[in-house]
Amino acid sequence: MRLIPPHGGYRKLKSFQVAELVYDVTVRFCDRFIDKRSRTHDQMVQAARSGVQNIAEGSQASGTSRKMELKLTNVARASLEELRRDYEDFLRQHGLPLWDRNDPRRAALIAWRCTTADEVAQWCREQKNGQSGQNGLPDSSTASMPSISYPEIAANAALVLITVACSLLDRQLASLAAQFEKKGGFTERLYAARQQHRSRTR
Repeated sequence: MRLIPPHGGYRKLKSFQVAELVYDVTVRFCDRFIDKRSRTHDQMVQAARSGVQNIAEGSQASGTSRKMELKLTNVARASLEELRRDYEDFLRQHGLPLWDRNDPRRAALIAWRCTTADEVAQWCREQKNGQSGQNGLPDSSTASMPSISYPEIAANAALVLITVACSLLDRQLASLAAQFEKKGGFTERLYAARQQHRSRTR
């Protein structure tokens, strides 16, 4: 039995990868559309950063504390929920629409499988310039559609990514809770290791 199992591989976690993308996108969004002197700017950036950092810290802590991993992963989830509310507030306060959960643009962005903020920005620009239709595919008919603002597209795109990250974290939390219930944590492994040692030395 390994007393301290393999841990800290957070960079391979899909939840970490998407949360990191949310952070990068949020930094750009806030620098462009929110006054850098405002408290909202700092709060949004810090909430996005917390989402990333707590996934990493939880993964690293898992070697000796599954309970701490659960706690920190839940903090990451809560931070992204706070960030979601900030983006929704931005849209409401600026009179911009929040895309319906069934809006095809949401599925189109997910289908792009963006891995960098540059790729997300490119998708947003194509939406703004009418290079993509409502289903995310090239559509010349969009030229006659009413223009939509870049802030609307960018904020809704960020919300799509946050939704993906939160969904991944919900599944991750459920899996961690099940593992903890079934196998326990470091304390249980330590007790078992001591018992094995005693049985061998008798």
